[in-house]
Amino acid sequence: MANLSGPMAARRAGPLSGDCTAPGDKSISHRALIFGALADGETVVSGLLEGDDVLRTAVAMRALGAEIERDHGVWRVVGGAWSTPASSLYFGNSGTGARLVMGAVAGAGVGASFAGDESLSGRPMGRVLEPLRMMGVVASAEDGRLPVTIEARGALEAVSCKLAKPSAQVKSAILLAALGAKGITKVHEPVLCRDHTERMLGAFGAELVFDSDGAAGRFISIAGGQRLHSASVDVPGDPSSAAFLVAAAIITPGSEITVKNVLINPLRIGFYETLREMGADISFENKRESSGEPVADIVARHSVLHGVEAPAERAPSMIDEYPILAVIAAFANGETMMRGLDELRVKESDRVAATEAGLAANGVDVKSGEDWLCVVGAGAPPTGGATVKTAHDHRIAMSFLVMGLASEAPVQIDDAAMIATSFPTFAEITSRLGAQLDAA
Repeated sequence: MANLSGPMAARRAGPLSGDCTAPGDKSISHRALIFGALADGETVVSGLLEGDDVLRTAVAMRALGAEIERDHGVWRVVGGAWSTPASSLYFGNSGTGARLVMGAVAGAGVGASFAGDESLSGRPMGRVLEPLRMMGVVASAEDGRLPVTIEARGALEAVSCKLAKPSAQVKSAILLAALGAKGITKVHEPVLCRDHTERMLGAFGAELVFDSDGAAGRFISIAGGQRLHSASVDVPGDPSSAAFLVAAAIITPGSEITVKNVLINPLRIGFYETLREMGADISFENKRESSGEPVADIVARHSVLHGVEAPAERAPSMIDEYPILAVIAAFANGETMMRGLDELRVKESDRVAATEAGLAANGVDVKSGEDWLCVVGAGAPPTGGATVKTAHDHRIAMSFLVMGLASEAPVQIDDAAMIATSFPTFAEITSRLGAQLDAA
């Protein structure tokens, strides 16, 4: 088994087979720690993703006053009133952690400074700070980026705001800040995006009111002054991480795998809908509900695929899966057009540019625009053989390692270290299924 550090290569081996689990959902893991830290009493969290991003959030919650312990894989969070931390909160590469905690800090009425690594420091924070400032938050940021300092304030003022772009992080920051606002905050969501915050707020005892108006989207209302109460959270497998395992099985001849206990929230499964349209042999088995979220076991088999168009309106439900979808499209027959990708330009890297460069280097016909990516597959394995620059992006790294499992020649990435951000057991699980990964 290869270590997740330094260059790594993936090469053809036999078919992939067996059962496995994906790491806990990253979005839900962040929220479980933050909500537990805000809530009165002890919150018990099982299945937490123990990747770098989530562990940064745990450190931040301790700095804000929560008691957090890990006991044989179960996390216990004792929350309550927050206090201004003694030093800056460092979030590494975690945009979710930083943006959600900005809203939570503002709502809690304490001050804090936020910092991150080079990648996170280059990503926009103004989209969160703008609505928070409307609520009365005093925040300083240079060019709308980290480092950010939020000043301690009294109660905020409720606002009505419309999300300019579908962003669960922005929506969540507003809702968390609204807990400490006077009056009823209303959020207009023209295009639906991840609703884990709304679901979890309800599980922690908060009351929200939802109103849908057809083409106008959804309206969410939340009254300020509500206290959260502790809860038990069982974190399901992350569908974005499971995507790499499913993809590997679909493109590797003779493969059949089952990824157990995966989140299948309707606002998170656009990738799987697209795969089915491409002809992929995948199914959701043993459907059930866990901690208010729908889950299932995903069965994936090697498939003969054809190109499709993934419409822009589907982007919010699969925003993290476009790099691996592009890799799958390289094995399909015909053109796969992906639209609505402007958000990918400001992720951990410019994922459109990084994906295009990696595909082209490995012999794939690909082109892009500001908000679209088009991959023309030949209905056969790409040539491979190149080294891909990951731009320190975990999803780029895993996507091209998956490509190497079925391309004609091995594919190498320049650094595997960032995979630990979201999938620290990636090498272990894929190797156990039969993949060949080697330190380069």
